[in-house]
Amino acid sequence: MHNDSQQGDAMDVGVLGALQVSVDGTSVVPTAPKPRALLALLAFNMDQVVPSRTICDELWGETPPKSAATTLQTYILQLRRTIAGELSPLAPDTARAKQLLTTRGKGYVLVGEGGECDVAEFDRLASAGMRRSEEGDSQAASELLRRATDLWYGEVLVDVETGPVLETEIMRLKERRRIVVESRVQIDLALGRHNSVVDELSALAVRDRTHEGLHGQLMLAQYRCGRRTHALQTFHRLRTSLLNELGLEPSPWLHRLQQMILDTDPVLASEEYRLVSC
Repeated sequence: MHNDSQQGDAMDVGVLGALQVSVDGTSVVPTAPKPRALLALLAFNMDQVVPSRTICDELWGETPPKSAATTLQTYILQLRRTIAGELSPLAPDTARAKQLLTTRGKGYVLVGEGGECDVAEFDRLASAGMRRSEEGDSQAASELLRRATDLWYGEVLVDVETGPVLETEIMRLKERRRIVVESRVQIDLALGRHNSVVDELSALAVRDRTHEGLHGQLMLAQYRCGRRTHALQTFHRLRTSLLNELGLEPSPWLHRLQQMILDTDPVLASEEYRLVSC
């Protein structure tokens, strides 16, 4: 994250792990659960207006208290006091805090003022990587997509008690990350980098036992690394998980991949070969 004090009071935000919100390198994250969740929601949407209704949905779900509007204003005041106190402990700068946490219409904005937000940077790099892939620049695409996922330093907002609004955003973000990883691995396999992705895929397959795309990529990487038996074992573990957890057989393309591995099909060694699911 950005820590250059020469940049003024730019706000830097991190949500791809524990919540980080700092101004000039000084953390302004509160410890109380509700204000912390409020700050997390505003940080996730830095420089965008978050309506009060959306904040109430996040903090209280479908059963907000009658005093929700007043309580929300209290939490905003607490956040501003935290920001003001952390930035200037001897003489809290309330005016500066109001500039950073602004009321706008029927909502609130956390103003970044040119600071960095890791989720915005993730989206930027991921989009750029996908464009390079579509343009056929595989080397650049792989580098950009890897830089995007390298921004993650844990589970999203792992230290925040999230509500329904953030849970939805987190699920969307995790799915985007999964697509980015799967796309980058597919590119790396096409570039002949099976040795460099096989361990990564093994770890991902352990975490997601029923994800067919990851398991297919792992099978191909293992086969190309000379681990034919391991590739077949990967298929059988996936099949067992799918049957036990979902009552489903692996998709036809995975059965075809298994048969090609059994047959030691020379097509699998070609970098031109593409898994049909990816």
